[in-house]
Amino acid sequence: MAENENGAAQAPQLKMNVLTQFVRDMSFENILAQKGSAANPQPDVQVQVNLDAKKRTVDNQFEVSIKLNITSKNKEDGGEMFILELDYAGVFHIEGVPEDQLHPFLLIECPRMLFPFVRRIVSDVTRDGGFPPLNLENIDFVALYRAELQRRAAEQGAQPAVN
Repeated sequence: MAENENGAAQAPQLKMNVLTQFVRDMSFENILAQKGSAANPQPDVQVQVNLDAKKRTVDNQFEVSIKLNITSKNKEDGGEMFILELDYAGVFHIEGVPEDQLHPFLLIECPRMLFPFVRRIVSDVTRDGGFPPLNLENIDFVALYRAELQRRAAEQGAQPAVN
């Protein structure tokens, strides 16, 4: 840690750069068009979000990905209208984050940086696929992170001890 003029320790300066971002994988299936339906159905859209983060071989570099699985079904008969799967990743250079805060930082702050780009891709793909553009609501990455921690804790608590 660096010291200030009074000799007191200062926390290291946080540095975060987005080095690159990219679509790792994407699939869009217009099931409604394949069935040949000409009706104007009311969609029921379900969005599943998964996050992943891993250290890269270069010092202070991490890869974070947002994986979306979006399904749209007809509210009237439950028939599928479209399926969109997207795996969007970003490579980040991060310095100055304490080790005990790195995991939440990678799974909360980094996805926040990527989300506007993910939202735009989803909107464009659904529009270009023949549907009104799907504009995703903001995702609460803090709540998502906490829910995952609770799920893991419950999973560990439910597993019997191995002797």
